[in-house]
Amino acid sequence: MHPASSPPAECGPSIVRFRSGDALRSRRVSGVVLAGTLDVPMPPARLTADWEREVSSVLGLEPGDVEPLPLPRARARWPDYRQCVQAMADWTRALGLADVLASSEVALMACRGAKVHHDAAQYGGAAFCNLFLSDDQGLDLHFPAAGLRMPLARGTAVVFDTGQPHAVIRRGRSGFDAADFAAGMDGTLVFLSWELPIEDVHVARALGVVFDGEAPAV
Repeated sequence: MHPASSPPAECGPSIVRFRSGDALRSRRVSGVVLAGTLDVPMPPARLTADWEREVSSVLGLEPGDVEPLPLPRARARWPDYRQCVQAMADWTRALGLADVLASSEVALMACRGAKVHHDAAQYGGAAFCNLFLSDDQGLDLHFPAAGLRMPLARGTAVVFDTGQPHAVIRRGRSGFDAADFAAGMDGTLVFLSWELPIEDVHVARALGVVFDGEAPAV
């Protein structure tokens, strides 16, 4: 497809296709974003110091990069990990998602901001469920297509369709600017991220996902 015919990142696809077992399904991208603020403890100083070393010496995050951190090693140094997961499980259950979190894959992620993007190509069969662990650094999670933005602080929780365009930008900005994440400036965030199966009846209902429509997939 010629690039000029592709929708801009701020708009994203309206329809995505994804594998469901041996079948290929389609669905409409949901514009629903579920968000809340949870009371979760601050990670211990030795753990955050380990994250800082990993980000700077191993990952070498550039502005806009989003990369995984080693979760097993973090859990060994994180006595309150279970408490964070339990808070997220309680919150998602209150949203009507039942116990889907317990059976969903979780990762520990770090980012230095994030350019506007969507993840439907790789994660079309999932919704993202994120719990931010870093204190407020003056950054917002921005959903340009939905016209939403929310301040990111420790305990910020969010569930959204992977096809929904999103970015992490400096508060007060209208979009991502790499200069806002230059060396020596705050801007690295750490968060837990679950992949919730979009076909789960509770996830699909909460996000208002419509499957197998007649419109052509993008």
